[in-house]
Amino acid sequence: MFVLFTTIIAIILGVVDGVTGMMVGNGSIGVLGLIYSLALFIPSLAVGIRRLHDSGRSGWWTLICLVPLLGAIVLIVFYCMDSEAADNQYGPNPKLVTA
Repeated sequence: MFVLFTTIIAIILGVVDGVTGMMVGNGSIGVLGLIYSLALFIPSLAVGIRRLHDSGRSGWWTLICLVPLLGAIVLIVFYCMDSEAADNQYGPNPKLVTA
């Protein structure tokens, strides 16, 4: 859900930047999009690391994205894998926790 909402907001901000002409540099990103990207950098890392923890992997696996192309593909596969069925070293399964 985090990725869905951030993508929708980024598209809206991109349209607003394009219509108002508030582009940075060669016009590849707008001012609002740049501010939004910077504001979401640390929350995006936190969500990614939490997702890796849910599947029983260390947050250090995030650094695999530094390997060109292959690293990003491996990370996406890890993000799409289901959570561990039982508790792991990072805590209980979020699907099984009731409020």
